[in-house]
Amino acid sequence: MVYLFLAEGFEEVEALTPVDYLRRAGISVTTVGIGGEYITGAHGITVKADVSDKDVCAECSSIDMVVLPGGMPGTLNLAASETVCAFIKKAVERNAFVAAICAAPSILGEMGLLAGKEAICYPGFEEKLIGAAVSTSKVVRDGNVITAKAAGCADLFAAELIAALKDKESAEKVLASVFA
Repeated sequence: MVYLFLAEGFEEVEALTPVDYLRRAGISVTTVGIGGEYITGAHGITVKADVSDKDVCAECSSIDMVVLPGGMPGTLNLAASETVCAFIKKAVERNAFVAAICAAPSILGEMGLLAGKEAICYPGFEEKLIGAAVSTSKVVRDGNVITAKAAGCADLFAAELIAALKDKESAEKVLASVFA
């Protein structure tokens, strides 16, 4: 199961593009709202999450991937969430994927999960990628960590998530269908 976390102030494109593309690829995604089911993004779009953080447990869940959209103050709200941190830690323990885009890779850096890895983030957040080799690519996959630069890379980010969970052909098929 893929768990994508939504916190007040999330970047809508960075959250909804991965959910859409992953589901098109036949991958199960659960969106988790931090603080409730209805979460408002950075640009005033309110989304109903599948579940609230009070109704999901990292210990009870099968975790294949954790996805963190960026945005402000969404990234700060994700970082402050005990549920998000528990899911990230459980994903790492289970050798599952952890993916973050825009400002959200800063959470992984501050948790010490990027040391010795290549990563990318929104310009200006590089110092938060503690121990990482900062890439110039739009999307980077280093082991089980996937990071992406910004909202304009949401489609490439989503495709990389599909490739990691399935294969490159599945990712290319979804991209071809949305850019037909």
